[in-house]
Amino acid sequence: MPLPPEWQVFVDAATAAFPELGTKVVDAAEARAFLAARPAPPAAEPVPVAAVEDWLVPGPVDAPEVPVRIYRPLDAEQTPGVVVFYHGGGFVLCNLDSHDKFCRVMANAAGALVISVDYRRAPDARFPAATADAYAVLRWVADNAEALGGDPARIAVAGDSAGGNLATVAALQARDNGGPDLVFQLLLYPMLNPACDTVSYTENATGYFTTAPQMRWYWQQYLNSPAEADDPYVNPMVADLTGLPPAHLATAEFDPLRDEGEIYGKLLREAGVPTEIQRWDGTIHGFMSMAWHLPETQRANAAAFAALRRALARTTSHSR
Repeated sequence: MPLPPEWQVFVDAATAAFPELGTKVVDAAEARAFLAARPAPPAAEPVPVAAVEDWLVPGPVDAPEVPVRIYRPLDAEQTPGVVVFYHGGGFVLCNLDSHDKFCRVMANAAGALVISVDYRRAPDARFPAATADAYAVLRWVADNAEALGGDPARIAVAGDSAGGNLATVAALQARDNGGPDLVFQLLLYPMLNPACDTVSYTENATGYFTTAPQMRWYWQQYLNSPAEADDPYVNPMVADLTGLPPAHLATAEFDPLRDEGEIYGKLLREAGVPTEIQRWDGTIHGFMSMAWHLPETQRANAAAFAALRRALARTTSHSR
């Protein structure tokens, strides 16, 4: 099916307001400057939550502190589950502010304490900087969940696009390094495979906001060398996936990353990991945190956050 008219209007506007990565724009600083110079949208009241707190938490050896933002939901049980969230942006762009609304909505909808991670970005800090930050914060959250008011027995990871990569890689690191135990991973159109060679990369190469040249540019910023594509903490599609927590994986029809996300979901299933795969037809990459006014976004977010709420509720007997 073609892109629906209301989505075409959105794509045209979003494309006009985004740097031409991988073609005309080749420098990360230039891309960030382009985005910073955009006219600010009309001010809107932030989605209300019980509290928002900015913290600096201990990081890995080469980055002693990692900024995080903690969201407390409006309506939650006394000791809610905890979600560690990693934002997208191709490992290069976006930050805590770009995904602030998404985290607020997720906290309220899932009834969970959400901790958004401001990991180091490429190319200023290439692999494994972001993965080291991702896991360091996850360990800190597990060690301090009770003091934060959350349940250390009910911790999930979540992320969109490059953040989906970091979420599932954080789960791999947790399994490989003796914890923490996780109950769920929420992966939204994750960016997983540097090969960029699936059918959806050809079908959706251009014309749908996120392009194949952009994705290849992001990988070039993130990796030190092409050989790192065989590292399971770069490309979880080559990892042993046994023992990972259950997953909900959302993909978008008109997205270069569509196929690798769905293939990864099937690999998780083959490894014995309970995995729900949902493709949202008529949508584009990034839609769940951008196109708030469109009904497909609302339905996809409702489905994802309901899955997260169910997963965090499954182990309520362990809560304190």
